[in-house]
Amino acid sequence: MLIILLSKTTKAFRPKTPIPKTLQPLLSNVTPTRPMSQSTSIPKKLQRVRDHGYDNYMEVEKKTRKVLKFQDLILSQLNHTLPVSRLDLLSRRLGFKQHEAGAFVLKFPHVFEIYEHPVQRILYIRLTRRAILQIQQEKQALIAQVPDAVTRLRKLLMMSNTGRLRLEHVRIARKELGLPDDFEYSVILKYPQYFRLFDAKETRNKYIEIVERDESLAVCAIEKAREKEYREKGVDAEDIRFSFIVNFPPGFKIGKYYRIAVWKWQRVPYWSPYEDVSGYDLRSLEAQKRMEKRAVATIHELLSLTVEKKITLERIAHFRMAMNLPKRLKEFLLQHQGIFYISTRGNLGKLHTVFLREAYKRGELVEPNDLYMARRQLADLVLLSPRKAKVDRELVNYRRDREDDEMVRVRSEFVENGSQSFAVGDNVKKDREGEDELDSDIVSDVGSDYSDEDDDCLETLDAGDVHVTE
Repeated sequence: MLIILLSKTTKAFRPKTPIPKTLQPLLSNVTPTRPMSQSTSIPKKLQRVRDHGYDNYMEVEKKTRKVLKFQDLILSQLNHTLPVSRLDLLSRRLGFKQHEAGAFVLKFPHVFEIYEHPVQRILYIRLTRRAILQIQQEKQALIAQVPDAVTRLRKLLMMSNTGRLRLEHVRIARKELGLPDDFEYSVILKYPQYFRLFDAKETRNKYIEIVERDESLAVCAIEKAREKEYREKGVDAEDIRFSFIVNFPPGFKIGKYYRIAVWKWQRVPYWSPYEDVSGYDLRSLEAQKRMEKRAVATIHELLSLTVEKKITLERIAHFRMAMNLPKRLKEFLLQHQGIFYISTRGNLGKLHTVFLREAYKRGELVEPNDLYMARRQLADLVLLSPRKAKVDRELVNYRRDREDDEMVRVRSEFVENGSQSFAVGDNVKKDREGEDELDSDIVSDVGSDYSDEDDDCLETLDAGDVHVTE
């Protein structure tokens, strides 16, 4: 009876049309379960949740990136000024169409200033005084943190398998690492006790190699964060021994089984990014788990070595072979949305910017540095309202007009008092001293105000000192 019942149920659920023999091998491999990672229990494909704080950060950087290109264009010209008539012709290098460059410049009056040449009567564009001060401050901060950049480069080389990296790959990421444009001479060749530069015979590429490993530098940033969390919060040492700081984006759905999977993954041991794994057998499942978590630690440490705790995914891919990172980096990072965030804003979706979530809070770095603060000042100038620039300009002109009127009045009074002083011989010396002091005070005020608004320092700034690259 049971056999008859089972036969009828199977006939009821059997498809009416037979399955072709060509599709039977494909359907036999299909399972209704969600695909899981082979080395961890965290699902491979997760729903991507956007974090508007990081996306808004990239929208501002999109504007500053174009502003930097314009600054580089103006600083490359004679006397660091650009005629408005040549703006459309030169802006084609930056990807602007006709009349778009002029509209873009007018949006940022705190960065660019349009003035009329006193002799040629031609409109010119130059950088404002505040923009020049920001460039100088960023240059000074870049020079001041060169010793820290040397340490970062040493740690970066220690994370590679062979202790060497291609010079071109480091040059592409020099802005994120806080290295100057001429780091090949000012950093690598200047510190021969740390770095060695050589040419590979097989590929004819230049490589940077570390001279000697320093084990005191082989301490990851996550290890310091674990120690701080253990001392401040008193968390169980076994729970945070191999864990990462996880902060999921708002709206990310965390189910019961996913929470358990993350808890298990946090307790999986792994090898340090600075440890040599060439002598281990990596074919076992346990070794694959450790290597996958080691890849997370490597990207975490790479982001910690950057100035702004962010770098593009494409630049991380340059170090993939040297640091044993997985091939599909985007899918790999999306598995760990609580540790990293990938933003596609600000660059038309062509680039993917990876943020270290624990390093940011409300769109700002938790531990800012001087170079980061100098770069953020340009973003502040970009975000300032154009109305404020117009009001400031009117106030400056109004103040200058009042000072000119005051100068005329004082000089007329001085002439009148001088003519009357012939009749009063005893007060001539006192009157002249008083008028001279008043005249000198006003002239000094006008001079100080003029120095605040004068942009002649453009001529003293060398175009080779400031080189903005993208």
